[in-house]
Amino acid sequence: MPDGQHTIIDVHILLVRNAELLLIRRRGTYGDGMWHLPSGKLNADESLPEPAAREGKEEVGVCIDPADLHHVHTLHVAGSGPVPRLGVFFEARRWSGEPYNQEPDKCSVVEWFPLDDLPDEVIPYPLAGIQDYLEGHTFGLLGWAEERNPALA
Repeated sequence: MPDGQHTIIDVHILLVRNAELLLIRRRGTYGDGMWHLPSGKLNADESLPEPAAREGKEEVGVCIDPADLHHVHTLHVAGSGPVPRLGVFFEARRWSGEPYNQEPDKCSVVEWFPLDDLPDEVIPYPLAGIQDYLEGHTFGLLGWAEERNPALA
């Protein structure tokens, strides 16, 4: 790795209601036209649950108590940008408010999907985290030579 290179830490929120998962369709930015989870980057002054709760409010208008966020998966990703990323996935089954499109400039629609019937066009990075979550794996690799290894989960 070149000097000064770092790893970006992303947080992803799996809003789960009954047997459905909330996804957002990206618009005009990374992954245009594809599905993604509500997500964002960790700021230096935040603990991991804080940006997850913040992004829930900013992207889909729901209020999540950080205590209601449960860590379900961590994904170490290479090749999703100029530096590696560490994706931390939180499940929320309790929040206040009904999700809606809070960022129409970045998102075209917010929609619920059955956990066992997700759309085809999910961005590979969040999809890998969702699939590992559904399989009960708490750790995965994506884009590295050794790929996701369930034996490490």
